[in-house]
Amino acid sequence: MKRLMIWLTITSILAAGLAQATVEDTGTAAGDVSSSPWTQTTSPSLPTYLPSPCSGDSGTLDVKIGLTGPESEPDKGYTTQGKPLDFMVTVENDGVTDVDAEVCVKPEGCSFDWFSWTTTTLTIPAGVSRSVSLQVQPDSEAVAGEYSFAVEASGKCRTSGQRSAKFKVQAFDYASETTVSGSGQFQMTKNLRSMDSGIKSTKDVIFSGSVDALVKNEYLVDAAKGKNANFQEKDAVDNYNAVSAGDALTGTESFKSSAIFGGVGAKVRESYDVQQMEFKNQDFTLHQTGSLKKTAEFKTADNFTGYYLIDAKQVIPGQKNLKEFEEYFGSFEISRRILFRDDTKSTAACQEGDCQGVASASAPVSVKPKVVSPCNSISCNNFVNRLNSFGK
Repeated sequence: MKRLMIWLTITSILAAGLAQATVEDTGTAAGDVSSSPWTQTTSPSLPTYLPSPCSGDSGTLDVKIGLTGPESEPDKGYTTQGKPLDFMVTVENDGVTDVDAEVCVKPEGCSFDWFSWTTTTLTIPAGVSRSVSLQVQPDSEAVAGEYSFAVEASGKCRTSGQRSAKFKVQAFDYASETTVSGSGQFQMTKNLRSMDSGIKSTKDVIFSGSVDALVKNEYLVDAAKGKNANFQEKDAVDNYNAVSAGDALTGTESFKSSAIFGGVGAKVRESYDVQQMEFKNQDFTLHQTGSLKKTAEFKTADNFTGYYLIDAKQVIPGQKNLKEFEEYFGSFEISRRILFRDDTKSTAACQEGDCQGVASASAPVSVKPKVVSPCNSISCNNFVNRLNSFGK
């Protein structure tokens, strides 16, 4: 009986607890969690497409590269070590808005040091183009051969463009450079003869005194192409002064291009004996092939005290004979330029109808005017008649 009472008491307590739990229930049905603030989740709504940063602006950057100079210039893509080539880079923007285009050089087989710039920025309005010059100068160690490089243009909301260019480096067949500075005595002799180019160059220089710099350059390129010179001689003197009695800078230099061997028939002789020379910048350049064929140019700018002579001439047998002579004693500053050209061209034999100005079978033949007879005698008139009928 006692155990029954204990069991009833426990059952009553449990029943009271369940009743209390039922009273505190919020009334949420079992399995219904949609109204609970702790269990609710929301999914963000995504747009059907992502907007483009270009907002409809697009287009292409078109790149063009060309050498400066006339289109008809032959072999203008040739250069030599240390001599620059000038290119023009043009970028066209075919978009509907302005663009800041980044233009970069891809050197490929060239050295970065050869280019006047490797990266630049061009602001290009819509539908137009902008150009920038690019100079390429192979260094003195460049190997002869063909080189190529590329230029690429890129910009925001634009398709990048790229274009390649090529050029050729010719090697010197002969090169000689001398640089002297200091005080004392110095003597130099150079003698160059090239039968293939018809060039003869001689130098005899004796120096005593003090000089900041005395430079004697010589270059020769055999069968030069483009604007490369067949022969070029440079000469520079910076601040020469006689130190003791009897000191002087004395020299005799001559350059000759023989017409018999395909040259321009020019000869320049220079002599000097000076006690002071503040500066001298001189250049003698000879072209026999390439774009500047049949040209010889002598340029000099000097400031000196002493004696100075220039004797220049051009002789083309049976066609041309020019001569200039100048002699100076005292203190002078001079600037001189002498240019010789040989534009004579031999006329090739023509086949029927293959030469300009020559009539063919289908072209009308021009009638040569007859020789009006100045004669009174019968024999003279007969001669004129035969002359008029000659070649018919």
